[in-house]
Amino acid sequence: MTLPAQPVCAAEPGTWCARFYEWTHSDFLAESANVIVSKTLAIVLIIVVALVTRWLLHRGIRRLVEGAADNRISRAIVRRTPGRLRNGSVEAVTARRSQRAKTIGSVLRSISSAVILLIAAIMILAEFGVNLGPILASAGIVGIAVGFGAQNLVRDFLSGMFMLLEDQYGVGDVVDVGDAIGTVETVGLRITTIRDIKGTLWYVRNGEIVRVGNMTQGYAVAVVDLPLAHTVDTAEVTELVTRVATERLGADDIKGDVLEPVQVLGVDKVTAEGVTLRLTAKVSPGRQFVVQRALNAAITDALDEEHIPRPVVFPPPADAGRSALPSTGGGPDRA
Repeated sequence: MTLPAQPVCAAEPGTWCARFYEWTHSDFLAESANVIVSKTLAIVLIIVVALVTRWLLHRGIRRLVEGAADNRISRAIVRRTPGRLRNGSVEAVTARRSQRAKTIGSVLRSISSAVILLIAAIMILAEFGVNLGPILASAGIVGIAVGFGAQNLVRDFLSGMFMLLEDQYGVGDVVDVGDAIGTVETVGLRITTIRDIKGTLWYVRNGEIVRVGNMTQGYAVAVVDLPLAHTVDTAEVTELVTRVATERLGADDIKGDVLEPVQVLGVDKVTAEGVTLRLTAKVSPGRQFVVQRALNAAITDALDEEHIPRPVVFPPPADAGRSALPSTGGGPDRA
């Protein structure tokens, strides 16, 4: 009985072919031993390099995020912030900086993982001898089709990324984005939710936001306009308003929100009905409305006590013009 002929390479001691034939007695595996070993080592090397690269990138991104959110950055902000702006504003800026850094870090980690795994998969397919030309061409066509179909989604995503990077607004800010004005409740990469003063929750796509007016970033200004009659002595009223506003801003309920003394800017507007006196006060972000209401109430009471005249518009009498109408005799009898 004749034994089956073994592969020629199996007769060479020390080769992978001889070892595979010795282990399996398979001609196919023995003849493919060198390819199997080389491809396996190449694939293992690709996977190891991909995992190490991903770990290093994630570690670097994590360190950047922690560096942007830790006390070192907070101390730097405090040192660079003027003393009059440190009451409450630094904590808000630091919290928002931490939230923004964590959000961007999560997005960057996801993007880096996807890119590394995609490159590793393509390299592994190339090791198996797969023709990548048609695959890449098909992927390019699909990508173009998806890009055209999801261009609004891509625009929203990119706009959200830039909004986070530029710190245009954050959770808790009062903003004006055109169609919606209110307090920001959530900031996402595609959608920003804003709660207006009536309680309506607006879902605003980031790609549709053309301009943003942030009323609570850094500091805010409480503006009070006082309508007065033409006959008032503006110098006397200015002195009275300055004294009353200074006393009211020094009260315990709002003095922690005041960053600078009140400024009476003078007559801001002159109309047929009267003149408008304007005063402003720099306050902590988001507290301008509270301060405005407090100043309006205190100054209104002071003007009433001093009998300062206000603009009065006399409406026409309720029966004006009725005398010109012919009497029909159908009206009710009057005593």
